[in-house]
Amino acid sequence: MSTSIGLDRTVSASTPRSAWLALAVLMLPVTLIAVDNTVLTFALPLIAQDFQPPAATQLWIVDVYALVLAALLVAMGGIGDRIGRRRLLMIGSSGFAVVSIAAAFAPSAEALVAARALLGVFGAMLMPSTLSLLRNIFVDASARRLAIAIWASGFTAGSALGPIVGGALLQHFHWGAVFLIAVPILLPLLILAPRLVPESRDPHPGPLDLVSVLLSFATMLPLVWAIKTAAHDGFSLSIVAAVVSGLAAGTWFVMRQNRSATPMLDMNLFTYAPFTSSILANFLSIVGLIGFLFFISQHLQLVLGMSPLAAGLVTLPGAVVSVIGGLAVVRLARRFTPQALMAFGLVLLAAGFGLILLFRHDLTVVAVIVSFVVLELGVGMSQTMSNDAIVSSVPPAKAGAASAVSETAYELGAVIGTATLGTIFTAFYRNNVTVPAGLSPEQANAAAESIGGATSVAATLPQGVGDRLLESARTAFDSGIAPTAIIAATLALLAAVVVSVSFHRKPEVDTGEQASDGTHVVPSCPRTVVTGPLRDRLAGGQPDAGQAVSANRCETTFQSTTCHHAER
Repeated sequence: MSTSIGLDRTVSASTPRSAWLALAVLMLPVTLIAVDNTVLTFALPLIAQDFQPPAATQLWIVDVYALVLAALLVAMGGIGDRIGRRRLLMIGSSGFAVVSIAAAFAPSAEALVAARALLGVFGAMLMPSTLSLLRNIFVDASARRLAIAIWASGFTAGSALGPIVGGALLQHFHWGAVFLIAVPILLPLLILAPRLVPESRDPHPGPLDLVSVLLSFATMLPLVWAIKTAAHDGFSLSIVAAVVSGLAAGTWFVMRQNRSATPMLDMNLFTYAPFTSSILANFLSIVGLIGFLFFISQHLQLVLGMSPLAAGLVTLPGAVVSVIGGLAVVRLARRFTPQALMAFGLVLLAAGFGLILLFRHDLTVVAVIVSFVVLELGVGMSQTMSNDAIVSSVPPAKAGAASAVSETAYELGAVIGTATLGTIFTAFYRNNVTVPAGLSPEQANAAAESIGGATSVAATLPQGVGDRLLESARTAFDSGIAPTAIIAATLALLAAVVVSVSFHRKPEVDTGEQASDGTHVVPSCPRTVVTGPLRDRLAGGQPDAGQAVSANRCETTFQSTTCHHAER
């Protein structure tokens, strides 16, 4: 919708009730993915106690899901465009529910790793499908922006509820209960989606290119693995080999897409500034945000001594404000440009990191809450506008691929943020911690490795020695606050600059020329005729109150113009 021509209320009202019912259904998998991302962290100690797996296997239990998910997102986006996005969503939901049950009753750590890998496969079918379906269900730009804000609130709510739900389940049930959360969420989707969510696909998709599917997988999997492994173990020859192989596969993938008449991923998407700058801004902000969240969760639990459930409740006000910010920015979009709102949200994100830096010498629970409220307000605003820009700047036929690229950038940002900022934070900890004399080599290494290790070792030492170790570990841990906050804030500000400089909004209505009969013809939109007060407004005049308006609204993407009829 073009807010400058005064059709907001009419066009929004033209969105049928069925579209909002479809949105409610599509929020179910989004909420599930968010909950699923957080609950495993709380279940891992119980899983380790049950199976007693080696440390490497524990890492695979956590990491294999993200590895497979990130590797398959682009491929699944292209597949959804071809076979149907709702169909892909149904397949993904069915598979996710079945494998979640298998994971809940996994007989061994190795079986759980395999189940988590399969969850990554089916999870990669869920996220691109939901966002691309919204692009096709909500044809009006204003309604779509509101739908995306509500859709994003499902993810935020799931992230906030994950620690609370997970903590409550683990207090009363076996650790497998955290995987069974998927079943009551996905069953309603499987029943309602065929009735309420319309199918959509690329009308001229071309054949499915299995070579491109394999190349996208061969690009992402080794790159994500290399980043994660380097964060834990440092650089090695195997990591270099993985990076080289991933880049080689990626180069081949791009060349193949450019040569194909019907590419799985249209590389021309990246030539359109609103799409590319939104992807880059999302990526940079997520690197800082996820990397910083990795630190703050440990600060709340290991420095301030809070339980996982209490730590989750501390971040709840910020999550609520994030939802409010995402919904509020929809109304603000009537008066301000998307790039201005996106940049402002990113500046607020940087301000939240700045408050953490300001409070670093006394980072209490209240200080964390205040900082997170500001930070999450920025996240809600910027993510709503950027996601809207990403899906709105491409033709509906390419919505699946665009959504997949957006989700891939998010996953890569999360991996790189945790790896890089986590590595920097760990380096400051190791350089500043003082290990008491008299500890065994194993105890000394564990205490010097991380604050979690120091906390475990301190519990086995005499009280005085243990207290000194804890004090040193907490001081060393907090020494990483300043550099981490500075880096995160810098990345958010850099993202704001990217948006401000490179994001160019194309007008949705071309004023065109006035015909001899007094109508106003918009040449970029075939058969578009604007009459009455809208014609006067486009020509610079002031319309009379109560006059009728009949207009076609043109929504320009990187390679197409879509027209929507509206009357008042």
